[in-house]
Amino acid sequence: QGVQEQKKVLNSLMSGALAGAVAKTAVAPLDRTKIMFQVSSKRFSAKEAYRLIYRTYLNEGFWSLWRGNSATMVRVIPYAAIQFCAHEEYKQLLGSYYGFQGKALTPFPRFIAGSLAGTTAAMLTYPLDMVRARMAVTPKEMYSNIVHVFIRISREEGLKTLYRGFTPTILGVIPYAGLSFFTYETLKKLHADHSGKSQPSPPERLLFGACAGLIGQSASYPLDVVRRRMQTAGVMGHTYSSILLTMQEIIREEGLIRGLYKGLSMNWVKGPIAVGISFTTFDLTQILLRKLQHSTNVER
Repeated sequence: QGVQEQKKVLNSLMSGALAGAVAKTAVAPLDRTKIMFQVSSKRFSAKEAYRLIYRTYLNEGFWSLWRGNSATMVRVIPYAAIQFCAHEEYKQLLGSYYGFQGKALTPFPRFIAGSLAGTTAAMLTYPLDMVRARMAVTPKEMYSNIVHVFIRISREEGLKTLYRGFTPTILGVIPYAGLSFFTYETLKKLHADHSGKSQPSPPERLLFGACAGLIGQSASYPLDVVRRRMQTAGVMGHTYSSILLTMQEIIREEGLIRGLYKGLSMNWVKGPIAVGISFTTFDLTQILLRKLQHSTNVER
Protein backbone atom coordinates (compact mmCIF):
# COMPACT_ATOMS: atom_id res chain seq x y z
CA GLN A 1 0.00 0.00 0.00
CA GLY A 2 2.89 2.34 0.84
CA VAL A 3 4.47 1.68 -2.59
CA GLN A 4 1.12 2.34 -4.31
CA GLU A 5 0.77 5.64 -2.42
CA GLN A 6 4.32 6.67 -3.41
CA LYS A 7 3.57 5.86 -7.07
CA LYS A 8 0.36 7.89 -6.87
CA VAL A 9 2.20 10.93 -5.45
CA LEU A 10 4.97 10.59 -8.05
CA ASN A 11 2.38 10.35 -10.86
CA SER A 12 0.65 13.50 -9.58
CA LEU A 13 3.96 15.39 -9.35
CA MET A 14 5.05 14.38 -12.88
CA SER A 15 1.62 15.06 -14.42
CA GLY A 16 1.38 18.43 -12.64
CA ALA A 17 4.88 19.48 -13.73
CA LEU A 18 4.13 18.65 -17.39
CA ALA A 19 0.70 20.33 -17.19
CA GLY A 20 2.21 23.58 -15.88
CA ALA A 21 5.07 23.62 -18.40
CA VAL A 22 2.87 23.00 -21.47
CA ALA A 23 0.18 25.49 -20.43
CA LYS A 24 2.50 28.36 -19.51
CA THR A 25 4.74 28.00 -22.58
CA ALA A 26 1.65 28.13 -24.81
CA VAL A 27 0.58 31.54 -23.45
CA ALA A 28 3.99 33.03 -22.50
CA PRO A 29 3.93 35.98 -25.00
CA LEU A 30 0.45 37.03 -23.80
CA ASP A 31 1.55 36.60 -20.19
CA ARG A 32 4.59 38.82 -20.65
CA THR A 33 2.51 41.50 -22.40
CA LYS A 34 -0.09 41.42 -19.60
CA ILE A 35 2.60 41.90 -16.91
CA MET A 36 4.08 44.87 -18.81
CA PHE A 37 0.69 46.59 -18.80
CA GLN A 38 -0.04 45.65 -15.18
CA VAL A 39 3.12 47.33 -13.90
CA SER A 40 2.84 50.51 -15.99
CA SER A 41 0.29 53.34 -15.93
CA LYS A 42 -0.36 52.90 -19.69
CA ARG A 43 -3.99 52.33 -20.59
CA PHE A 44 -4.79 48.81 -21.77
CA SER A 45 -6.59 47.93 -25.00
CA ALA A 46 -6.38 45.05 -27.47
CA LYS A 47 -4.87 47.45 -30.03
CA GLU A 48 -2.18 48.65 -27.58
CA ALA A 49 -1.42 45.05 -26.55
CA TYR A 50 -0.95 44.08 -30.21
CA ARG A 51 1.30 47.13 -30.76
CA LEU A 52 3.44 46.21 -27.74
CA ILE A 53 3.83 42.59 -28.93
CA TYR A 54 4.69 43.77 -32.47
CA ARG A 55 7.16 46.43 -31.22
CA THR A 56 8.86 43.86 -28.94
CA TYR A 57 9.13 41.46 -31.90
CA LEU A 58 10.66 44.16 -34.17
CA ASN A 59 13.10 45.57 -31.59
CA GLU A 60 14.16 42.43 -29.73
CA GLY A 61 13.31 39.53 -32.02
CA PHE A 62 10.72 36.73 -32.03
CA TRP A 63 12.11 34.75 -29.08
CA SER A 64 12.09 37.86 -26.86
CA LEU A 65 8.31 37.31 -26.62
CA TRP A 66 9.23 34.33 -24.42
CA ARG A 67 11.66 36.41 -22.27
CA GLY A 68 11.28 35.34 -18.65
CA ASN A 69 9.81 31.98 -19.72
CA SER A 70 12.87 30.13 -18.41
CA ALA A 71 12.18 31.75 -15.01
CA THR A 72 8.50 30.88 -15.49
CA MET A 73 9.43 27.22 -16.10
CA VAL A 74 11.68 27.17 -13.03
CA ARG A 75 8.70 28.43 -11.02
CA VAL A 76 5.78 26.77 -12.83
CA ILE A 77 7.15 23.22 -12.95
CA PRO A 78 7.53 22.90 -9.14
CA TYR A 79 4.43 25.11 -8.55
CA ALA A 80 2.13 23.05 -10.79
CA ALA A 81 3.64 19.75 -9.57
CA ILE A 82 3.08 20.73 -5.91
CA GLN A 83 -0.38 22.24 -6.58
CA PHE A 84 -1.81 19.25 -8.46
CA CYS A 85 -0.21 16.71 -6.13
CA ALA A 86 -1.36 18.65 -3.03
CA HIS A 87 -4.87 18.85 -4.49
CA GLU A 88 -5.04 15.05 -4.86
CA GLU A 89 -3.80 14.63 -1.27
CA TYR A 90 -6.16 17.27 0.19
CA LYS A 91 -9.08 15.67 -1.68
CA GLN A 92 -8.20 12.33 -0.08
CA LEU A 93 -7.79 13.88 3.40
CA LEU A 94 -11.03 15.86 3.21
CA GLY A 95 -12.80 12.85 1.69
CA SER A 96 -11.89 10.66 4.68
CA TYR A 97 -12.69 13.51 7.12
CA TYR A 98 -16.16 14.16 5.66
CA GLY A 99 -16.84 10.48 4.93
CA PHE A 100 -16.62 10.72 1.11
CA GLN A 101 -13.68 8.32 0.67
CA GLY A 102 -13.44 7.32 -2.99
CA LYS A 103 -16.38 9.54 -3.99
CA ALA A 104 -16.63 13.09 -5.32
CA LEU A 105 -16.45 15.74 -2.59
CA THR A 106 -19.39 18.04 -1.84
CA PRO A 107 -19.03 21.72 -2.97
CA PHE A 108 -17.47 23.27 0.18
CA PRO A 109 -14.70 20.66 0.70
CA ARG A 110 -14.09 20.81 -3.08
CA PHE A 111 -13.40 24.56 -2.83
CA ILE A 112 -11.24 24.11 0.31
CA ALA A 113 -9.11 21.40 -1.37
CA GLY A 114 -8.36 23.75 -4.31
CA SER A 115 -7.58 26.73 -2.05
CA LEU A 116 -5.23 24.71 0.15
CA ALA A 117 -3.45 23.24 -2.90
CA GLY A 118 -2.87 26.71 -4.41
CA THR A 119 -1.72 28.17 -1.07
CA THR A 120 0.73 25.30 -0.46
CA ALA A 121 2.28 25.69 -3.94
CA ALA A 122 2.47 29.52 -3.72
CA MET A 123 4.17 29.45 -0.31
CA LEU A 124 6.85 27.04 -1.47
CA THR A 125 7.68 28.71 -4.81
CA TYR A 126 7.04 32.45 -4.29
CA PRO A 127 10.60 33.86 -4.80
CA LEU A 128 10.65 32.25 -8.27
CA ASP A 129 7.48 34.17 -9.20
CA MET A 130 9.11 37.40 -8.04
CA VAL A 131 12.18 36.72 -10.21
CA ARG A 132 10.03 35.87 -13.22
CA ALA A 133 8.08 39.17 -12.92
CA ARG A 134 11.35 41.15 -12.76
CA MET A 135 12.69 39.40 -15.87
CA ALA A 136 9.46 40.06 -17.79
CA VAL A 137 9.57 43.87 -17.31
CA THR A 138 13.29 44.62 -17.56
CA PRO A 139 15.64 44.82 -20.58
CA LYS A 140 18.05 41.93 -21.21
CA GLU A 141 21.04 44.05 -20.10
CA MET A 142 19.71 44.44 -16.56
CA TYR A 143 19.48 40.75 -15.64
CA SER A 144 21.32 38.16 -17.70
CA ASN A 145 19.74 35.06 -16.10
CA ILE A 146 17.68 33.80 -13.15
CA VAL A 147 20.66 33.45 -10.79
CA HIS A 148 21.75 37.00 -11.63
CA VAL A 149 18.28 38.32 -10.63
CA PHE A 150 18.48 36.54 -7.27
CA ILE A 151 22.01 37.87 -6.60
CA ARG A 152 21.19 41.48 -7.58
CA ILE A 153 17.92 41.65 -5.64
CA SER A 154 19.55 40.12 -2.53
CA ARG A 155 22.55 42.47 -2.71
CA GLU A 156 20.83 45.72 -3.73
CA GLU A 157 17.38 45.42 -2.14
CA GLY A 158 17.75 42.77 0.56
CA LEU A 159 16.50 39.19 0.86
CA LYS A 160 13.11 40.40 2.17
CA THR A 161 12.41 41.81 -1.32
CA LEU A 162 12.12 38.23 -2.66
CA TYR A 163 8.87 37.99 -0.67
CA ARG A 164 7.49 41.44 -1.58
CA GLY A 165 3.90 41.03 -2.77
CA PHE A 166 3.56 37.70 -0.94
CA THR A 167 0.39 38.67 1.00
CA PRO A 168 -1.67 39.71 -2.06
CA THR A 169 -0.44 36.53 -3.78
CA ILE A 170 -1.83 34.31 -1.02
CA LEU A 171 -5.05 36.36 -0.78
CA GLY A 172 -5.43 36.02 -4.56
CA VAL A 173 -4.53 32.32 -4.69
CA ILE A 174 -7.28 31.31 -2.22
CA PRO A 175 -10.21 32.35 -4.49
CA TYR A 176 -8.29 31.62 -7.72
CA ALA A 177 -7.17 28.06 -6.97
CA GLY A 178 -10.29 27.32 -4.94
CA LEU A 179 -12.68 28.39 -7.71
CA SER A 180 -10.57 26.89 -10.52
CA PHE A 181 -10.40 23.39 -9.01
CA PHE A 182 -13.98 23.68 -7.71
CA THR A 183 -15.35 24.62 -11.17
CA TYR A 184 -13.36 21.94 -13.02
CA GLU A 185 -14.26 19.15 -10.57
CA THR A 186 -17.93 20.26 -10.47
CA LEU A 187 -18.23 20.29 -14.28
CA LYS A 188 -16.63 16.83 -14.47
CA LYS A 189 -19.11 15.51 -11.86
CA LEU A 190 -22.11 17.09 -13.63
CA HIS A 191 -20.90 15.60 -16.93
CA ALA A 192 -20.59 12.12 -15.37
CA ASP A 193 -24.06 12.43 -13.78
CA HIS A 194 -25.79 13.55 -16.99
CA SER A 195 -23.89 11.66 -19.69
CA GLY A 196 -23.37 8.36 -17.91
CA LYS A 197 -19.67 8.38 -18.98
CA SER A 198 -17.09 8.09 -16.20
CA GLN A 199 -14.56 10.33 -18.03
CA PRO A 200 -15.06 13.39 -20.29
CA SER A 201 -13.31 13.54 -23.68
CA PRO A 202 -10.17 15.74 -24.16
CA PRO A 203 -12.16 18.60 -25.86
CA GLU A 204 -14.68 18.50 -22.99
CA ARG A 205 -11.83 18.64 -20.48
CA LEU A 206 -10.41 21.69 -22.30
CA LEU A 207 -13.81 23.38 -22.16
CA PHE A 208 -14.26 22.61 -18.43
CA GLY A 209 -10.73 23.90 -17.74
CA ALA A 210 -11.41 27.06 -19.77
CA CYS A 211 -14.53 27.77 -17.66
CA ALA A 212 -12.50 27.14 -14.50
CA GLY A 213 -9.79 29.58 -15.62
CA LEU A 214 -12.30 32.26 -16.57
CA ILE A 215 -14.08 32.17 -13.19
CA GLY A 216 -10.94 31.77 -11.05
CA GLN A 217 -8.93 34.54 -12.69
CA SER A 218 -11.79 37.05 -12.81
CA ALA A 219 -12.38 36.62 -9.06
CA SER A 220 -8.75 37.25 -8.04
CA TYR A 221 -7.54 39.68 -10.75
CA PRO A 222 -7.18 42.96 -8.74
CA LEU A 223 -4.86 41.19 -6.29
CA ASP A 224 -2.80 39.93 -9.26
CA VAL A 225 -2.29 43.56 -10.41
CA VAL A 226 -1.30 44.61 -6.85
CA ARG A 227 1.12 41.68 -6.57
CA ARG A 228 2.85 42.60 -9.85
CA ARG A 229 3.18 46.27 -8.83
CA MET A 230 4.74 45.32 -5.49
CA GLN A 231 7.08 42.76 -7.10
CA THR A 232 8.43 45.20 -9.71
CA ALA A 233 8.42 48.37 -7.58
CA GLY A 234 12.22 48.31 -7.21
CA VAL A 235 12.85 48.55 -10.97
CA MET A 236 9.84 50.67 -11.96
CA GLY A 237 10.62 53.66 -9.70
CA HIS A 238 7.75 53.13 -7.23
CA THR A 239 7.49 52.33 -3.53
CA TYR A 240 4.48 50.30 -2.48
CA SER A 241 4.42 49.54 1.24
CA SER A 242 1.11 47.69 1.60
CA ILE A 243 -1.78 46.16 -0.36
CA LEU A 244 -4.24 48.94 0.54
CA LEU A 245 -1.81 51.77 -0.26
CA THR A 246 -0.94 50.11 -3.59
CA MET A 247 -4.65 49.78 -4.45
CA GLN A 248 -5.31 53.41 -3.42
CA GLU A 249 -2.46 54.68 -5.61
CA ILE A 250 -3.57 52.62 -8.63
CA ILE A 251 -7.20 53.80 -8.26
CA ARG A 252 -6.12 57.44 -7.76
CA GLU A 253 -3.82 57.48 -10.81
CA GLU A 254 -5.68 55.17 -13.21
CA GLY A 255 -9.20 54.59 -11.89
CA LEU A 256 -10.88 51.54 -10.38
CA ILE A 257 -11.70 49.51 -13.51
CA ARG A 258 -8.88 50.78 -15.75
CA GLY A 259 -6.31 50.31 -12.99
CA LEU A 260 -7.23 47.23 -10.95
CA TYR A 261 -8.72 45.34 -13.90
CA LYS A 262 -6.10 46.37 -16.46
CA GLY A 263 -5.34 43.50 -18.82
CA LEU A 264 -8.29 41.40 -17.59
CA SER A 265 -9.68 41.07 -21.12
CA MET A 266 -6.31 39.56 -22.16
CA ASN A 267 -6.61 37.21 -19.20
CA TRP A 268 -10.00 36.14 -20.52
CA VAL A 269 -8.16 34.96 -23.64
CA LYS A 270 -4.98 33.69 -21.98
CA GLY A 271 -6.44 32.28 -18.74
CA PRO A 272 -9.02 29.85 -20.15
CA ILE A 273 -6.46 28.56 -22.72
CA ALA A 274 -3.77 28.06 -20.06
CA VAL A 275 -6.04 26.51 -17.41
CA GLY A 276 -7.82 24.35 -20.02
CA ILE A 277 -4.49 23.00 -21.32
CA SER A 278 -3.19 22.57 -17.76
CA PHE A 279 -6.13 20.51 -16.41
CA THR A 280 -6.41 18.46 -19.60
CA THR A 281 -2.66 17.70 -19.70
CA PHE A 282 -2.72 16.70 -16.01
CA ASP A 283 -5.70 14.36 -16.38
CA LEU A 284 -4.49 12.71 -19.61
CA THR A 285 -0.92 12.27 -18.27
CA GLN A 286 -2.35 10.68 -15.10
CA ILE A 287 -4.43 8.25 -17.20
CA LEU A 288 -1.40 7.44 -19.41
CA LEU A 289 0.92 6.82 -16.44
CA ARG A 290 -1.66 4.57 -14.76
CA LYS A 291 -2.02 2.54 -17.97
CA LEU A 292 1.75 2.22 -18.31
CA GLN A 293 2.10 1.06 -14.69
CA HIS A 294 -0.77 -1.39 -15.10
CA SER A 295 0.75 -2.93 -18.26
CA THR A 296 4.17 -3.16 -16.51
CA ASN A 297 2.56 -4.98 -13.55
CA VAL A 298 0.71 -7.37 -15.91
CA GLU A 299 3.95 -8.21 -17.76
CA ARG A 300 5.64 -9.03 -14.46
